[in-house]
Amino acid sequence: MKFAKSSEQERAVYTVPEIASKLGVNLTRAYELARSADFPALQLSKKRIVIPKRAFDTWLNEQALQK
Repeated sequence: MKFAKSSEQERAVYTVPEIASKLGVNLTRAYELARSADFPALQLSKKRIVIPKRAFDTWLNEQALQK
């Protein structure tokens, strides 16, 4: 049985391609960023990296304040 997504079931993470789109960078740069030490990414498996939405928003705000 499949359930329709509702606002309560919205994913709590972004994928690397979603981050690339949000930041306006290419996919290679987004993966480089996801693998950097100060970026809030979680590597769930060898090929699966996700970025928690709240952590990404916090990171982005901090980056904006540093400029």
